[in-house]
Amino acid sequence: MRVYVPLTLPGLAEAHEAGELGPGPLTAYAVTPGLREWYVSDDIEELEYAALNRAAAASLRLLARAVDAPRRRVVVAVDVPDQDAVADPDEVLDASALGEVRIARAVPLTRAAAVHADADDAVDDVSAAVDALGAADHGDDDAQFVVDGAEDHELLWFGVQEIPAIVG
Repeated sequence: MRVYVPLTLPGLAEAHEAGELGPGPLTAYAVTPGLREWYVSDDIEELEYAALNRAAAASLRLLARAVDAPRRRVVVAVDVPDQDAVADPDEVLDASALGEVRIARAVPLTRAAAVHADADDAVDDVSAAVDALGAADHGDDDAQFVVDGAEDHELLWFGVQEIPAIVG
């Protein structure tokens, strides 16, 4: 199963140095039954893109807690055995947890298929989105508009061998 692990640039640097994403448990995003039902699609590429976007939103939340981290969302796509990615059955249709899975233990970086990260031109919008998250979570429509502005930036695709350049 392809899962999308949200990170920050310092988190990616740590994973690269350690050779693994972890320690577990890890929160990741994948094409789960709940995600399929929510998006009402059978197109696996469309569903994987939705899971990637859910992970990008989670990366934004990680940035809100990592005040010194560069304001670029990072998501690592990794392949894990199906049984290793477990969705919480109580939250299958909870919109805030769509596609969310837990991986109990660290995942070797050798299982990574790609890294997705914001380009430098997204930094201002991502920074503004991080600053607006709290107000958006409390129902402020203007703040939500700012948060959504970060989503206007597509994450770039990088090969795993490019991680040193990304974090450097």
